[in-house]
Amino acid sequence: MLMSNRDRLARLHYMPFSFRILQPGDHVRCAVTGARIALDDLRYWSIARQEPYASAEISARAVLEAQANGA
Repeated sequence: MLMSNRDRLARLHYMPFSFRILQPGDHVRCAVTGARIALDDLRYWSIARQEPYASAEISARAVLEAQANGA
């Protein structure tokens, strides 16, 4: 039987300019909002925190919150 990665959460390792798939899937969840992000649409993440973000605005908000919390 063929295994499908459809509707499966992927686990990724985030690197500069790309990511490596550690566990196959078709999407990840935004670390701030929990929104589903298709891997083809994933553009924003934190290398240091290994977190994906749904948009540039959410990514910036996560950085500002981390700085405010001393992280």
